[in-house]
Amino acid sequence: MGSARRQAILEAALEVFAERGFKSASIDAVAERAGLTRQGVLHYFPSKKRLLLEMLTFREQLNREHLADHPAGEDLPADFAAAVAFEQGHPSFATVHSVVMAEAVTGQEPARGYVGDRCRSLQAHLTARLTERYGERLPSGLSASAAATAVLALIEGIHQLWLVDPGPDTDRYPSVVRDALAVLVGEEPGGGGEANDPAQAPVVKG
Repeated sequence: MGSARRQAILEAALEVFAERGFKSASIDAVAERAGLTRQGVLHYFPSKKRLLLEMLTFREQLNREHLADHPAGEDLPADFAAAVAFEQGHPSFATVHSVVMAEAVTGQEPARGYVGDRCRSLQAHLTARLTERYGERLPSGLSASAAATAVLALIEGIHQLWLVDPGPDTDRYPSVVRDALAVLVGEEPGGGGEANDPAQAPVVKG
């Protein structure tokens, strides 16, 4: 019962923080969304900061669950295209990420500390993954570090585009990501997988 309530609170927090951001969200709003009292939420999460950080961890845990049956790493451009497709099928995931990013840019804590740590971790993880696969320099001529930075910048930019203007053209974004990353890593664009199917798409975020 405790585990189910904890998950219900985290799911409610994901929606509330996506809608309002950290500053404007409240424990009361999360409690109402979860069908609990304020004290019921505070029993599991003693502060709003603690709730935000655990909600972000919960979001990434849900993302990672989609890796279980996927041979990640066999087609890197398709992996990231699938990640974008998955986020498009779960817009609250991408929205809360963008809200937290915006608050980090304006220096608000705890968003700033979380985002800073996460960006460094993702950069290091992807650089190591590219180095392991291609060596210090990719077939495109980019260094592994430069390619990692470009990949993360592309993914962030694509998220912003479809969140701001979620029109019919957003369906092509996974393919755009796949082809752009193929060029970045020195492979042929237009390959791999059913990246446009959000229901089947795995996610490969750090």
